[in-house]
Amino acid sequence: QVHLEESGGGLVQAGGSLRLSCVASGRTFSSYVMVWFRQAPGKEREFVARFIRGSGRTDYADSVKGRFTISRDNAKNTVDMQMNSLKPEDTAVYYCALTEKFYGDYTNVGSYEYWGQGTQVTVSS
Repeated sequence: QVHLEESGGGLVQAGGSLRLSCVASGRTFSSYVMVWFRQAPGKEREFVARFIRGSGRTDYADSVKGRFTISRDNAKNTVDMQMNSLKPEDTAVYYCALTEKFYGDYTNVGSYEYWGQGTQVTVSS
């Protein structure tokens, strides 16, 4: 059974920073795509960023490009997302998700088999 766990959410003022981490357990993945999605109240879950283990490729939603950075921390065996210059509109529950498939629409929630429970990020104005 694969388990994803997020950490690092919290309350921060606009312009501040937070770092989210996601760790996968239950089995070993030689290659995978790990992503962050977010869901604000009353809105659909939306793609934020993805990391492809193997190539190290990253992709971002336009709304976070230049402010968020997704990366792998080999020491902690996590995929992290550094969020800088946070805005009130970044307020959402942030979810990490994982797939071993390298095809399909990576911005679609249906492309991922494994999901974490989410961590709340609140940015005050």
